[in-house]
Amino acid sequence: MDPFATGREPFIQIAGVIDRVEAQMLGEEGVHFLGFPLRLAVHKEDLSEEEAADIIRNLPPEHRGVVITYLTDPLEISSFLKKMGTRSVQLHAPMAPAALRELRRLRPDLWIIKSLIVRGDDEARLDREATDLGEWVDAFITDTYDPATGATGATGKTHDWSISEALVSRSPRPVILAGGLNPANVAEAIAAVRPAGVDVHTGVEGCDGRKDRLAVRAFVEATRSAYAALEIDT
Repeated sequence: MDPFATGREPFIQIAGVIDRVEAQMLGEEGVHFLGFPLRLAVHKEDLSEEEAADIIRNLPPEHRGVVITYLTDPLEISSFLKKMGTRSVQLHAPMAPAALRELRRLRPDLWIIKSLIVRGDDEARLDREATDLGEWVDAFITDTYDPATGATGATGKTHDWSISEALVSRSPRPVILAGGLNPANVAEAIAAVRPAGVDVHTGVEGCDGRKDRLAVRAFVEATRSAYAALEIDT
């Protein structure tokens, strides 16, 4: 299925699924793309690979488990996705076009999201990356660099949305917006950037680190309303 097809529900991904109960709750609240950060460079994993694979394999057909990883070797990525029982992957480490081309050759069935990390006023670099990598991926996702920790995702920090807006207008592939989104700012972000979809992690979590149902519901409702407003505007 094409996640960005006209007439579909807005693309909403929530990352950092902790357990089966949380996955079920997200589905009940209308989230069809669930992100599982695994084999990471900075952050601690939320659950074991075995637990994540069990959840992914038991998702309803209309839901998709997306492995979010810093792996870079095409063979290792392919093997890992087979182990996890998914054909959807979000690649966060820097990767050369040749590596992505090889991954696509090995696994033409994959749905590949590639991160583009916003570090500041760096539109030219992001444009080059999108041009160089666009042939081998299905979508890009922007996220925010945190210089204090070195993290390139799940930072809870926004970036300059005008950079993502410019990328959306020039990218050869759909661009998903991430980085510091939450129920209070997601509508404004969608209106400003007009991304193909949105992704949230820490912005819908409670103080216990679990996804809060009411925050998830508010995020989904705000996102749907914002995309409906864009359709009216266009």
